[in-house]
Amino acid sequence: MPVPTTPPSVADEVTLARYPFLPQASDWIRSMAVRHSIDLNELLEGSWMEQARQRARIRLIDSIQSKEGVQVAGGDIHTEEGRLVEAFSFYYARLVMCASEDERLIARWAQAEAARAEQLLTQDLDNLRTVANTYLSQVEITHTTPTAPLSGSVGAVGMSRETATEEWRVGLADFIEICPKITGHRWRLPNVDVDRGWVKLHNERQYASSAKVARLLRERIKAGIEAEALEKMGEVTTDLAVRLAEPVGMVRNLMANKASEAIALVGAEESDWPPCMQKVIADLSAGVNVNHFGRLFLASMSATLALPETSCVNFFRGAPDFSEATTSYQVQHVYQHEYTPAGCGKLKVNHNCPVLPGDNRTCDQPWMDHPLKYIRATQRWKRLTARSAAPEAEADPKSDA
Repeated sequence: MPVPTTPPSVADEVTLARYPFLPQASDWIRSMAVRHSIDLNELLEGSWMEQARQRARIRLIDSIQSKEGVQVAGGDIHTEEGRLVEAFSFYYARLVMCASEDERLIARWAQAEAARAEQLLTQDLDNLRTVANTYLSQVEITHTTPTAPLSGSVGAVGMSRETATEEWRVGLADFIEICPKITGHRWRLPNVDVDRGWVKLHNERQYASSAKVARLLRERIKAGIEAEALEKMGEVTTDLAVRLAEPVGMVRNLMANKASEAIALVGAEESDWPPCMQKVIADLSAGVNVNHFGRLFLASMSATLALPETSCVNFFRGAPDFSEATTSYQVQHVYQHEYTPAGCGKLKVNHNCPVLPGDNRTCDQPWMDHPLKYIRATQRWKRLTARSAAPEAEADPKSDA
């Protein structure tokens, strides 16, 4: 379902600076540019916009290096200067992404900006309704009144009646379109409360209804930022691309470093795989019904190591509930969305770590908190062993025999 064609108006400049990707922010940014004489030359090279460019570089670096997305903290948007910095840093960062002409970089940046927006909206309840009505066709707040115990019931002494609480609900069409992009059982349609075309987002102990709305909005915001950047990519002239070569090069180098780390992992041999991964594979081969967390971990590790999807599917063939079609679909979903494998702490909590203290020297190291670190440590040890063995082989004349 498309986003609303007529979003609610936003007059508050602080809100527009905090969420510069909003369609309502475009006219405001243009008026700020006119008011402060900010043209393209000033934005790219002028001293007045130096702070905005510095903030933009941080946004771009975070988009590559941080799993949490662009850091929330920026300038003081309650001042005119702070609003200028925040708004035009987003605009400059978008120019850099467009000049890169790299759709992967644009998608990664859009994801990072959307993750930042989600963090802000989780706390910014005053503006959550406005942003929600900008990106969701059907969304509203409902009030629920928990039933309090009767005055004569056990445990009712000294207990006052609870006040009504707010809960959000979204249109079924919006939910169906967005939820496949989000992991977790709570986002599957059979597990939600549907009532006359509305999906009720109930409060949970550690997941508020408003936070669920922010999570849905993150997907729509990402799609909006990405689509706009891809559209504007065609407007980048050769001259503009040349002038933005330095920041584009910086981002590409950061991405290349990330890729080099991934390439090292891709070269991992089966003997380099961590015990947790080997155990899940062995259990599935033996017909053990591995839990959902273990299966997701295996698929995400396989994707990170760039194993062929068919190889990953084959790992699951021994599972008692194996289905070629279902498994292929789920594995493809994990590969496409580049899931990050779980760390050691979560593996232990979910009963997917087979190693006890003293079983494995590498796993016993105090810094070992992720299976990918295990692979890197194993590869490093092999390289060091190979280097130390090389001089001995050269010194031994029998080695050529």
